[in-house]
Amino acid sequence: MLFPVSGVECSPLLPVAAAFGISFLTSMGGVSGAFLLLPFQLSVLGYVDPGVSATNQVFNIVACPSGVWRYWREGRLLGPLTLIMALGTLPGVFAGALIRVTLLPDAARFALFAALVLLYMAGRLLWDVWGSRRGTAKGGHSGGTAAPCRIVTFNLREFVFASGDETYAVSCRAVFLLSLAVGLVGGIYGIGGGAIMVPFLIAVFGLPVHAVAGASLFCTFLTSVAGVGFYSLLAPFWPELGVRPDWLLGLLFGVGGMGGMYLGARCQKFVSARMLKYLLAAILLFTAIRCLGQAL
Repeated sequence: MLFPVSGVECSPLLPVAAAFGISFLTSMGGVSGAFLLLPFQLSVLGYVDPGVSATNQVFNIVACPSGVWRYWREGRLLGPLTLIMALGTLPGVFAGALIRVTLLPDAARFALFAALVLLYMAGRLLWDVWGSRRGTAKGGHSGGTAAPCRIVTFNLREFVFASGDETYAVSCRAVFLLSLAVGLVGGIYGIGGGAIMVPFLIAVFGLPVHAVAGASLFCTFLTSVAGVGFYSLLAPFWPELGVRPDWLLGLLFGVGGMGGMYLGARCQKFVSARMLKYLLAAILLFTAIRCLGQAL
């Protein structure tokens, strides 16, 4: 089957199957899987135009709601955290889309940028896992459980919530500024930002992965809607670069991702927080190496 917008030719089952497998694994860590689908499109499908970033975000729009709904049903969707993240991420997404089109249209340069982002995220996660192991050996806790979350306090300065027997506090301003930077990188890369945000929330803010996963997926959905809309607006100004998304390819990815995210969100509570961190770090490292191979 030929996808005329992207020029990709493959079986329609391939994007569905790839998105299902990727999303099942990554959604357990609160990540949609778009950060892995992009290298898949670059290396396997040969889709290297800037529109690949927007196509990735189409996948997020279709796939994320199933995982968000599952986390909401289990009482693990933190509305205040989602709001703070969305307010910071949205402006960054618009700026990132402009940078992608104007400064990083070349496939090799973009692959190098992607590899550096992924390597940094993997390093942060592995550092956090090592630190948590040492903390547990000294009597610390292992990173939270998959219990329902309860909001304790929410104002302009601080957000406090409880998960299981643990209580967590985070600065609203710090999360907003981090979200702004994440939105910028996510807009360039073509992801909602969860793949970058979750490692930071875990490693820097000390939040449990079971509690932030739902908020991350919901924020990814919101920012992807904005990103696809902005890329579509930019397309007429750079017709030679192939900026507009391939909606058909993105929808097929989304259908596979929808099933994978629902099952991943349902199975997450059976997997330890530490194991999820190892899983995410391994996936990030593997993908970074692939991107480096394309750039060099």
